[in-house]
Amino acid sequence: MSEELKSDHLKLKKYYVETKTATEVARKTLVLVLAGGEGSRLMGLTKWRAKPAVPFGGKYRIIDFALSNCINSGLRRIGVLTQYKSHSLLRHLQRGWSFLRAEIGEFVEVLPAQQRRTKEWYLGTADALYQNIDIMHRHSPDYVMVLGGDHIYTMDYSKMMMAHVNSGADVTVGCIEVPKEEATGFGVMSVDNELHVTEFTEKPEEPDTIPGKPDKSLASMGIYVFSTHFLYSALIADSEDENSSHDFGKDIIPNSILYAKVVAYPFIDSDGSPRYWRDVGTVDSFWKANMELCAVEPELNLYNRDWPVWTYQTQHPPAKFIFDDDGRRGQAIDSMVSGGCIISGALVKRSVLFFATRVESFSVVKDSVLLPKVTVSKNCRISNAIIDKGTFIAEGTVIGEDPEEDARRFHVTPEGIVLVTPDMLGQNLFIAGELHEK
Repeated sequence: MSEELKSDHLKLKKYYVETKTATEVARKTLVLVLAGGEGSRLMGLTKWRAKPAVPFGGKYRIIDFALSNCINSGLRRIGVLTQYKSHSLLRHLQRGWSFLRAEIGEFVEVLPAQQRRTKEWYLGTADALYQNIDIMHRHSPDYVMVLGGDHIYTMDYSKMMMAHVNSGADVTVGCIEVPKEEATGFGVMSVDNELHVTEFTEKPEEPDTIPGKPDKSLASMGIYVFSTHFLYSALIADSEDENSSHDFGKDIIPNSILYAKVVAYPFIDSDGSPRYWRDVGTVDSFWKANMELCAVEPELNLYNRDWPVWTYQTQHPPAKFIFDDDGRRGQAIDSMVSGGCIISGALVKRSVLFFATRVESFSVVKDSVLLPKVTVSKNCRISNAIIDKGTFIAEGTVIGEDPEEDARRFHVTPEGIVLVTPDMLGQNLFIAGELHEK
C-alpha cells in the first residue's frame, strides 16, 4: 500500500471512530461482570451466599448496582461469571434479570465455572475471562467491558466507553480519586498529564499522586474497557505465563502498560469532585455504606427516577407502624423501612430494615442493619449491629453495648460493629426451612 493510500486509510479510520455514536458503541460492547468472589472478609454474611448476592440498601442485592448501571447506560449484552456459593445469586438473576430479550440481542447470561478449557476452577479474574474466551468470540464484540459485581455506585458506563473509543486506547481503567493516605489499600495508577497510565502498583506504601493534586491518588475501581483483539492476545499470553497469578490488577494491567496504550478514566462529577463509589468488602464498610443511606441527602441517590436501580423483590404489604401510647409508640426516625415490616410499639433510629422484618414492643434498634425476615422480640436493645437474614432475637436481648459480652457470642469488628447470624444463636437454618431463601 502506498503512503498516500495509507494516509487516506488512517484518516478514514479516524473519521469512523470519531463519528461513532454511544448507541453504536453500546451495541458492539459485551459486558462481563465478575461475580465469583468468595467475599470471606464479610464473615457470616457470605457463609451461604456469594458476595454479589449479599442484600444491601433495604431491598437490593449488591450486584443490582452494576447491572442497573449497564441497563441505564444502554449496555444490554451482559455475561455474569459466577463460582463460589452461587445458588442464591443465580436465583436472583433468573427472577429479576430475565426481562431482556435474546431475540433482539439483549441478555443477561450466566457463565458459571465449567472447567471448559482446563480442569481448574477460575484461578483469577483474568483466567475467568480466558476460560470463556470462546463465548466472547461467539458474540463478536468490538469492545469488552469488565466489571466487578461487588461495588456500590451509580455510573453512566457509556461515557467511559466513548472516552475509550475516542482515545484510541487498548485498555481504559476506571479510577476513583482518593486521599493519598487512603490509597495504600487500593491498586494505584500512576499517570501523566494526558492520563496515560505509566505504572500500576498494588497497595503501595507510598502511593503516587495525580499531577497537579499532590494530596490525591488514582485508585482502580476494578472497571476495565478493552478493545477486543487486544484483550484476546493479552489473555492468551497470560494463560501461558507460569508465573502469573492470572489477575487483571496484578498481571494483565501492569504487563499491558509496558507495550500498549493504557488510559485512566477518573470517575468524577462535572465540578471535578469524586463521585460516589464504595467497596463493601468488609463488615465495617458494609455497615457504614448502609448507614450512609439514612442521611437526609445521601451521596447515593436511590430516589433518582432518571437512574433507577433495578432488582427482584418479593411482594409484601406496606410497612406498618402501630401503637401510640407513652413508652409504646411504633416509630422510625432517620431510617429506611422496607415493605412487610411491622414496627410494633418500638423505636427505630438511624437504621435500615429489609423486608418482612418485625420489631416488637418496648424494643429499641439504633444504628443497625436488619436483613430480611428478622424478628426482634420485646424489650430488646440493639445498636451498631448487622443482623443477618431470618435471625430471631429473643426477648430482652442486648446487643452493641458490652463489647466483651458481644464477642463471646457474635463477631465484633475492630470498629465495634456486631455481626449476628442465626448460626451464632444456635438457630438451625435447615430445620427452619430458610436455607433456600438466602
